Amino acid sequence: MKLIENLPMPGDMNKDEIIELLLKEEYGFLPEAPFSMEAEVEKSEDNFCAGKAVLKKIRLTCKLEQGTFSFPVYYTCPAGKENPLPCFIHINFRDLVPDRYQPSEEIVDEGYAVLSFCYKDVTSDDGDFTNGLAGVVYPQGRTSKTQCGKIGLWAWAAMRVMDYAMTLPELDHARISVAGHSRLGKTALLTGALDERFYCAFSNDSGCSGAALSRNKQGETIRKIYDTFSHWFCENYEKYADNEDALPFDQHYLIAANVPHRVYVASAVNDLWADPKNEYLSCVAAGEYYEKIGLCGFVHPDRLPVPGECFHDGYIGYHIRSGNHYFSREDWKYYIKYLN
Repeated sequence: MKLIENLPMPGDMNKDEIIELLLKEEYGFLPEAPFSMEAEVEKSEDNFCAGKAVLKKIRLTCKLEQGTFSFPVYYTCPAGKENPLPCFIHINFRDLVPDRYQPSEEIVDEGYAVLSFCYKDVTSDDGDFTNGLAGVVYPQGRTSKTQCGKIGLWAWAAMRVMDYAMTLPELDHARISVAGHSRLGKTALLTGALDERFYCAFSNDSGCSGAALSRNKQGETIRKIYDTFSHWFCENYEKYADNEDALPFDQHYLIAANVPHRVYVASAVNDLWADPKNEYLSCVAAGEYYEKIGLCGFVHPDRLPVPGECFHDGYIGYHIRSGNHYFSREDWKYYIKYLN
């Protein structure tokens, strides 16, 4: 399939070089992992989903050199299912279980556990870097051009949830995936790139500065996203606003950086702000990198997809559904079908 002209390709770059480039120029470098972490069960409901699951509220307390940070996590675990269980770590917009973006009963019925957290419980979604995790790691405010913005801090928290998941004996530690929608889909892709313990990273409608190529992009552009959400990125990213051709990379590098594990991109046909065409082309381009290192990359026809199509045969999975910008039960159904 013909790709966008002048699209840079990672070629012979190794994964560390790709990640270094992405962090230096777009997302910023994350804080170090905590030197210790404790988990406390604050609440437990043993008869959740009509007795099909247990729901726990857990508080993770992380000790860093700069101070202590804690945030709540919700654990939905199927009851009566054979262990070990596959699991999703869901970076969500709300702390609700179930939630309109997290159909807990349907997920439990498929035999999957879910560890979810609300991104705003980590740090606010604005330019205030004095609260939550941001207030701990940036006590004087963010100043460096290459320190991470809020996407990096949310990804850091998702990796701490993974630390906790690895302590749970009922979970299959080789089958834990991270998922997010929109800005949190960008976060899920970055989390998967930075942490090889994940089995798969799921990006739902992540669009600009997520799964979609920035060159020749329809809808949201780097200028539009940076003018409104500069706090998501490092300051270096601003130089590519209205200057996409100067990027020494594009968003297929982020997908490719998820090697050696799987990655999945979902689009919605009416989500033109995210640009489903460029999300798809990004998978095509990233597939070449997977193939280069000996993995089956993105298996797809030599054309654009139509709503309802799924491409599940490679290490890069994809589907496009009808409708708008939303994290739907249909999306979860396709994700679980891919994993199964």
